[in-house]
Amino acid sequence: MSDLRAPLQHPPVMTFEQMVEKVRYEGAYPTRERAAEAVHLILSGLGRQLPGDERVELAARLPLEAACILTAQIPDSQPLTGWAFVKDLADRACATPATTRWDTGAVLAAVTALAGPDLITRILSRLPSGYALLFGRAELAQAA
Repeated sequence: MSDLRAPLQHPPVMTFEQMVEKVRYEGAYPTRERAAEAVHLILSGLGRQLPGDERVELAARLPLEAACILTAQIPDSQPLTGWAFVKDLADRACATPATTRWDTGAVLAAVTALAGPDLITRILSRLPSGYALLFGRAELAQAA
């Protein structure tokens, strides 16, 4: 009998090295090291923003090294909006918001490829406004 409380196990479809190479390609980074820095920064930040079952399921779909980066963070009690998330990451990295926004898009494109559209939809429903664009989706205004 299986434990229904256990997260769904989806073996990652790429290794951490392949994920970093995808980020390197998406972000047009000159080196693998620069792409790996972006992966660490963005996944750490996402780990601070994403609570609950979606966090567990996303970690199960990421390569082990990426899942460890994500889950090593304690979720903040007050999640940031998408723009505040980018500004926070820029401050932590001593970078410009524009550069950090670029990094975020490159890393989250790889995360989206691994997670799949259904999980990304659920993740976006848990996060404050402004994250859809970071994940490469249109953000629709809520009806009043």
